[in-house]
Amino acid sequence: MKLNEIKPSYGSRKKIKRVGRGSGSGLGRTAGRGFKGQKSRSGVSINGFEGGQMPIYRRLPKRGFRNIFSNKIQTLNLSNLQSAIDRKKLDSEAITEEDLIKAKILKKSKGKCKILGNGNLKKAIKLSVSYASKSAIKKIDDLGGSVNLTIKSGAK
Repeated sequence: MKLNEIKPSYGSRKKIKRVGRGSGSGLGRTAGRGFKGQKSRSGVSINGFEGGQMPIYRRLPKRGFRNIFSNKIQTLNLSNLQSAIDRKKLDSEAITEEDLIKAKILKKSKGKCKILGNGNLKKAIKLSVSYASKSAIKKIDDLGGSVNLTIKSGAK
């Protein structure tokens, strides 16, 4: 068998309906569109129209919304922070959000940063970020480091 001898299996390919090819074809003259009217013309589409009945996209309730006032927050685990320090992407003394963006650990367009307490650090660091979880702050403090939160809030 050669590549040019391969044929599709029977029934997998369907012949296209060739309209407007003479009266002998059965689809000549009006080409299956009937006589006159909006739907016989070219360039007309009546998507979603259900003959005067309320369309289904208007009958069904809409759910959810996008909160335009929500804060964009990126999360970063302590384990990711430690691996970046190990790979010499960050200096291990003082780290700010700008350093994380320069090291391409965070994206500038994705908003502020929150440090989470998943993982462990090997030595103390001074960290300056927008948000941090209680467990992350506790782990950093236990090593003798410090966390400076640039945004003061109770919930985040």
